[in-house]
Amino acid sequence: MPTRKVDSKLHKIRDSAKILKESLERCSICPRRCGINRIRGERGYCRAGLQPAVYSHSPHHGEEPPLSGTRGSGTIFFTYCNMKCAYCQNYYFSQLGHGVEISIEKLSEIMLGLEKHGCHNINLVSPTHFVPQIVMALEMAVGKGLDIPIVYNSGGYDLPRTLRLLEGIVDIYMPDMRYSDDNTAKKYSDAEDYVKYNRGSVMEMQRQVGDLLLDENGIAEKGLIVRLLALPQELSGIKESLKFIKDRVSGNAYLSIMSQYYPTYKAYDFKELSRGVTKEEYKNVVDEAKRLGLNNGWIQERPRQQDVTFLGTNIKPKREI
Repeated sequence: MPTRKVDSKLHKIRDSAKILKESLERCSICPRRCGINRIRGERGYCRAGLQPAVYSHSPHHGEEPPLSGTRGSGTIFFTYCNMKCAYCQNYYFSQLGHGVEISIEKLSEIMLGLEKHGCHNINLVSPTHFVPQIVMALEMAVGKGLDIPIVYNSGGYDLPRTLRLLEGIVDIYMPDMRYSDDNTAKKYSDAEDYVKYNRGSVMEMQRQVGDLLLDENGIAEKGLIVRLLALPQELSGIKESLKFIKDRVSGNAYLSIMSQYYPTYKAYDFKELSRGVTKEEYKNVVDEAKRLGLNNGWIQERPRQQDVTFLGTNIKPKREI
């Protein structure tokens, strides 16, 4: 028998699903706003069609500790992306398009299967370009009893207007804050207006879910986690992003400061990206977080082994900030 909480969430999902499905007729769900008709099979910048495309799905034990817990985070890796990062560590499916198109019903079954396996949450990896399909799948899954937190794990190039339709549906937001300079975002990710939309999106996410809340076992229930990937020569401008987080998001924000960058895909086309991050570069970023009083979250050791398929999501934090 559905609880009032589930009934309320299902009602919200149905309302948002209707609006989002209509948006596919002239796609405007991300900052690209291509305007193509995905219902008729047209494809825009991200190359996503009408049906969701999934590369893999499984319990993941390498995410941040409150997400992975003891039973894993139920990750669903979506094919394609609305950015073109030269150094993408998941380029095999985000850029090269490997994966399988599935039905909305199949996506809902995947969600239910991950919950049945015991995963702590449903972790939607690179969901931005499939938000309508995800919400439609959630309508089915929640209607059949899905009742674990939903994690929106994005590259941060989202549209606040679309995110507002996810209020009351998504429990945990985990965006990247990849850049603090639009010229850099354009050069390495072909996203010339990244900073505006990224910062607006992070503020909207914080408004919806607030600071991270953990249960008695340290498992995330609701809230915001911001991922910050250190790049060589401090190209990502993390120090500026940290100041923005402190001043405009929350002084209690949970951060995941990542050192795992390594040159892959098209990174060698840029001399400045053709090496890893030095210990000093990474330390400078962590020290700045501490100086600003941003003490919640996790930092990493430099990766010793490189998993070329999933290093981009293999967090393995060393210790809390």
